[in-house]
Amino acid sequence: MITHMNERRTLSTADIRRDTTIRSAVTIFAKHGYQATPITDVAKHAGISPAYVFKLFPGKLAIFLAALDHCYDRILEALAHGAQRAMDASSSAILHEMGGAYAELIAERDLLMLQVHAQSAADDPEIAAAMRRGLERVTTFAKERSGATDAEVQQFMAVGQLCHLITTLNLDARDGVWAALLTMGIRHP
Repeated sequence: MITHMNERRTLSTADIRRDTTIRSAVTIFAKHGYQATPITDVAKHAGISPAYVFKLFPGKLAIFLAALDHCYDRILEALAHGAQRAMDASSSAILHEMGGAYAELIAERDLLMLQVHAQSAADDPEIAAAMRRGLERVTTFAKERSGATDAEVQQFMAVGQLCHLITTLNLDARDGVWAALLTMGIRHP
């Protein structure tokens, strides 16, 4: 990530372009998925040449994995922010605030859609492994930071997946008992 003024280390041009490429990859892969996205589209969005993208990353898979890691980093930042809002509250209150922070984060649909596309490409062992690492980080953080029971953390993660479904399919705008049932009490963008 680009450093802030109060940080001592400054990033090289390559580091800045790498960060820009990762952010562009999130946006472009979120729109078209892993299989349908050419590196030229990521390069164009990042404002650099495809050759320079390949200088930064050995291939499309590496760029996708970096984008997915960035996505999980952003999720952890959001969860930490939500937990901080809850201060020293109960485990359920901390999880509630984490869930709210996550719902705010995925209002930026790129992060949500990148996760959806990663799931659809999880037959690739490296993508599946990256998703497992990300979910492990999120689950471990939720458990350790909230102090919640295993069942509460499982419920928290399950509701997060339901939130994905509601958001991607715009279920809260649908009529019908079934849609009302699925969206009942779920915070989502």
